[in-house]
Amino acid sequence: MRRWRAGLRTRVVAGFAAGALTLSASMALISYEITRSSLIYGRERSTVRSATFDSRVVSAGLNAERPDIAAMLRTLDTGGNRRVLVQHLGHWYARNADGGAATAVPQSLQRLVSDSGQGIQRVHIDGVPAVVVGILLTPATALYEIDYLRELDQTLRTLGWVLILVATAVAAAGAGLGWYATRYVLRPLRSVADAAQGITAGDLSARLDPATDRDLERLSTSFNEMVDQLSRRIERDRRFAADVSHELRSPLQTLAASASVLERRRDRLDERTATAAGLVVAELARFQSLVDDLLELSRGDLPAQLAPVDVGELARRAVQRRRLSPDIVRCGWAGADGEGLRWTVDQRRIEQVLVNLLDNAVTHGGGPVAVRVEVHGPDGVIEVDDEGPGVNPAEREVIFDRFVRGRSSGARGNDAGTGLGLSLVAQHVAAHGGRVRVLDRPGGGARFRIELPGVR
Repeated sequence: MRRWRAGLRTRVVAGFAAGALTLSASMALISYEITRSSLIYGRERSTVRSATFDSRVVSAGLNAERPDIAAMLRTLDTGGNRRVLVQHLGHWYARNADGGAATAVPQSLQRLVSDSGQGIQRVHIDGVPAVVVGILLTPATALYEIDYLRELDQTLRTLGWVLILVATAVAAAGAGLGWYATRYVLRPLRSVADAAQGITAGDLSARLDPATDRDLERLSTSFNEMVDQLSRRIERDRRFAADVSHELRSPLQTLAASASVLERRRDRLDERTATAAGLVVAELARFQSLVDDLLELSRGDLPAQLAPVDVGELARRAVQRRRLSPDIVRCGWAGADGEGLRWTVDQRRIEQVLVNLLDNAVTHGGGPVAVRVEVHGPDGVIEVDDEGPGVNPAEREVIFDRFVRGRSSGARGNDAGTGLGLSLVAQHVAAHGGRVRVLDRPGGGARFRIELPGVR
């Protein structure tokens, strides 16, 4: 199974997004920690100052003959967030009756206050963060002030969400910047791809402008030189094939005329001579077909001459030329009965495609059983079915190469073909920017399927 790999644009966009996310997340984390530390440290100092002031008030009250600690605590201004506790002679005192006073102050903080006289600790009381400050008033008395951090905790939560949203927005902006950058950077490569696609379709005049981008001047120049060399080589090969074919035609015509004389007088010849004359006539016909195909191949690299063509009628004429039943032609598209379907194609090439596929079906496939001309949106589809043994899956790619015939050709009929018919089909289809495939026909046989994009 082929492993999926993301394209260049996807990788660049992902890289920009990941970089922006990493940078923004790092900055957000640092900002959050600095802000959090600053706010909590300021709150702790404020709590220490309040606890120091309250400890002086309580210390003054303890000097009375019979001190009322609870009454002293009620005189303190603790607001809505602070809570003051006093531990005196092993008992806990608060502003109001509070059975949970002993559990609100950690044992570790109590030991620290007892040893050093003062301490501070961050705790969670009933799930609420708080700061506890302890001050030793006398060897038997200690004051503990609890400052609840509800508002500060909510502020930090809000700040955290804001920073997360900012980091996400920065990552999205980074992805957008990466998409724009790749679009700008890949624009010259798209020009190269368009030019290469045009050359593949037969337009050898496609070139790149070296002045478009100085950084890609070398690429553009090398590409144009490559296309020039390719064009010259293709032109030499085309001229060679055309010249050879033309030079062969004259002696072929002479040989064909002589062979026709022999063919007409076969009944006057002895058996061995008549058999030899028949072989000469058959081979000359095959040679003539080969020369015609070579001439067609020499013109195959030229651009397609597109014009509106009634492909349904073209298929019927091709069937009639091969003396086949016109009933095998089936034209199917919405709202039509097979008349007047016009595609923008090269009539000569498409007619040659139909003729070659029909000849292939007659020669190797036991005869054609259906020729379908259909429309799928703006695209056109032509299918030719035969009732032969089909095409071996291992041969379905190479069967469209030049001078290649399937190993099953002998079983499917005879092997008198030139090996160029299906190659011409592939070449003509490629000139339209389409593709041809061979599939299994339901019920047995082969199905040659041609797909032509944008013909409607």
